[in-house]
Amino acid sequence: MGHTLGTAELRDMVRTAIAYGKTRSIPLAPSVMTIPASNYYDPWRFEVEVDRIFKRIPLMLAPTAELPKPGDYKTMEVVGLPVLITRGQDGVARAFLNACTHRGANVATKARGNAKRFVCPYHGWSFDQTGALRGVAAAEEFGDIDKGCYSLKALTTVERSGLIWVVLDRNSTLDVDAFLSGYDKLLERFGFRDWHFFEKRVIKGPNWKVAYDGYMDYYHIPVLHRETFGPDMLNQAIYSAFGPHQRVQFPLREYSDLEATPEEAWPEATLMDGVWTIFPHISIASFGGGGRGVMISQLLPGETVGESYTTQMYLMAEPPNGDEIAAAHEQFAFLRKVVEDEDYTTGFGLQKALKSGALDEVTFGRNETGAQRFHGWVDRIIGADDEDLNGLFTD
Repeated sequence: MGHTLGTAELRDMVRTAIAYGKTRSIPLAPSVMTIPASNYYDPWRFEVEVDRIFKRIPLMLAPTAELPKPGDYKTMEVVGLPVLITRGQDGVARAFLNACTHRGANVATKARGNAKRFVCPYHGWSFDQTGALRGVAAAEEFGDIDKGCYSLKALTTVERSGLIWVVLDRNSTLDVDAFLSGYDKLLERFGFRDWHFFEKRVIKGPNWKVAYDGYMDYYHIPVLHRETFGPDMLNQAIYSAFGPHQRVQFPLREYSDLEATPEEAWPEATLMDGVWTIFPHISIASFGGGGRGVMISQLLPGETVGESYTTQMYLMAEPPNGDEIAAAHEQFAFLRKVVEDEDYTTGFGLQKALKSGALDEVTFGRNETGAQRFHGWVDRIIGADDEDLNGLFTD
């Protein structure tokens, strides 16, 4: 798994968490921040966010564990675009627009499967795992075409740290390494490429930013989640930023055992705990000793400003067996209840109130550094022209 990856940075974050735990404090933003309430419900603003964020920057669309074998594929709709992700016989993950280059029909119609070729169900054109057109039905009658010009439309695809990123803009010149800002090297520590894909499901939510705010927010945990896991939790968070991506941790109040332990013996669970967010739409929350299970929440905007869809994916370091299977199902069901019945139910109410005009502004306190950074990045990326996008992540 490469246990030395990111060790210095991870230990430094633990030291920071210990230091703030001792003082019962957290790092604070310079000031309180406000944003227009309309950012959450204005249809024009929503279209701008979809076009200039989700269609321009890399999106984490699948963990490696979802497509582990050559020929494995999945299809999904991402902000209105049909996407096909497949792993070739060479082991390389590739993504394409799931549209036949003849007339546009989906070449793969199932949500997931395993195939060496994709045959269009409309007229029978066939494509291989690299997207190349291999067969044209009734080719002599159809007429002469250059097959090389009719490959599936390829999308930039990068597989790092057991996660697969895809850029929807086929003309993008964005430097994916610059966008990842070294964060992928820390995520590598999980060892996701060898993990087991246990289960997934989709939950409908409110505006994507209403929903995503909650994944970075520990301030609400003891209150909103008082009937589930919140009563014994802190309402404080420490945010570590890597470009637009953020790791969220609690300050460590119980630190005496750690201080008495040599740093090289600190538990992996301590080094990797908390919530790891990937801008603009991913949250990775670890559970269990040693981080042996995680829930990856993949949040995407819906068709309108007031809706989003979250795919919850539960990954485990090892395939469960015996009692572990029932326990994993129980954990996954609990996580659905927390998100759907508590977070998103509250979010739908919040969305409705904001749309009514009840508030002109939404406020984020000095203790809500994560949300302040997130909304700052949203504005910066929206405001950047294509040729200036790389500069945002390299400055």
